[in-house]
Amino acid sequence: MKKLETWVTVPDTSDFSIYNLPFGIFSVKEGAPKAGIAIGEQIVDLAALADLGLLEVSGVYFRQSTLNDFIGLGKEITNKVRLDVQQLLILENSPLKNHPKVFVPQQDAKMHLPVHIGDYTDFYSSIEHATNVGKMFRDANNALLPNWKHLPVGYHGRASSIVVSGTDVRRPMGQILPKDQIEPVFQASGRLDFELEMGFIVGKRKRLGERISTKNAAEHIFGMVLFNDWSARDIQKWEYVPLGPFLGKSFASSMSPWVVTMEALEPFRVSGPEQDPKVLPYLEFEGEYNFDIQLQVGIQPKGTTEKVVSTSNFKFMYWNMLQQLAHHTVNGCNVNVGDVMASGTISGKDASSYGSMLEISWGGKKSVQMNDGSERRFLEDHDTVIMRGHAEKEGIRIGFGEVKGTILPST
Repeated sequence: MKKLETWVTVPDTSDFSIYNLPFGIFSVKEGAPKAGIAIGEQIVDLAALADLGLLEVSGVYFRQSTLNDFIGLGKEITNKVRLDVQQLLILENSPLKNHPKVFVPQQDAKMHLPVHIGDYTDFYSSIEHATNVGKMFRDANNALLPNWKHLPVGYHGRASSIVVSGTDVRRPMGQILPKDQIEPVFQASGRLDFELEMGFIVGKRKRLGERISTKNAAEHIFGMVLFNDWSARDIQKWEYVPLGPFLGKSFASSMSPWVVTMEALEPFRVSGPEQDPKVLPYLEFEGEYNFDIQLQVGIQPKGTTEKVVSTSNFKFMYWNMLQQLAHHTVNGCNVNVGDVMASGTISGKDASSYGSMLEISWGGKKSVQMNDGSERRFLEDHDTVIMRGHAEKEGIRIGFGEVKGTILPST
């Protein structure tokens, strides 16, 4: 990887290095949301940059409240914008040095959802997670359902309740079947959980009736985010047969504000797990399309410090993004710019890498001690869940920042 140096101060541990330069939507004070790029602890105001004539793209695209129209210009243009900004941050005699107002401190900015999400799909692509759930709720010797190794299982989620990192999440109410009873009750979820996931943003439209193949799927993937698909396990358990998740999932999902481009992640591609049995031809792919992204989940009870409860990695995924997108559209389903496809819970082989409290507590049978001495089997009111992710190689770090949310009591 070519060594790059920037004249902007970037802490060594920053997720937003000169190699990254993710896109996001921010606002300052009462100002309207607009597009920016993160570098260190600063945001480069892309609208201001365009006004100075330093970008070939009109500032109109950067004064919108989402990145959808900009992303829709295509990778040839969006990649060039990112590389042009990179050069401006590298050049010793950069014209940006004469325009300090182009930079906005991240601490002064409010972040927004980076895209308008028309549709959201949640997959179930970690074999370790699916196996753990199967062992808990079905036959331990036949944990995976017969279809699992033949297709990327997924379901259509609720796009309207996806919120940006930092948004509080209200504990959901719903129908729950108490243990050893035959009639449900209506009450607040007592088994509220997080799900450690990553999501990708669709960057290219595909019309209804057309399919995306694994050979061209990468053209349709703009970038990635961290994703917490909050889950009410007790509500979900009662409702999910026969049609799958509904109210146990749709109350909220949290997404990180910065979209890391696939071009920035290119050096971190790795091989995924061997897929056996052999997949059908439309799911076959060439090359490496798993990514070595280190992931972490922490729980911070009110008034105390954070306790890390999971350390996982995105490279564990059995089904990759090319296969997910190819399968999603094999029936002719259309996709649009800004659609979000989430990975499903990301778990590794050992308990330290499990991506949900359902697994960490093994269905509520075990507890995790917090730093204040309290214990958790599932999430309690006023707990804050913080997820982080970064890739690192040869001293070069590219990260996603964090996605966090605090649980508020039910009403």
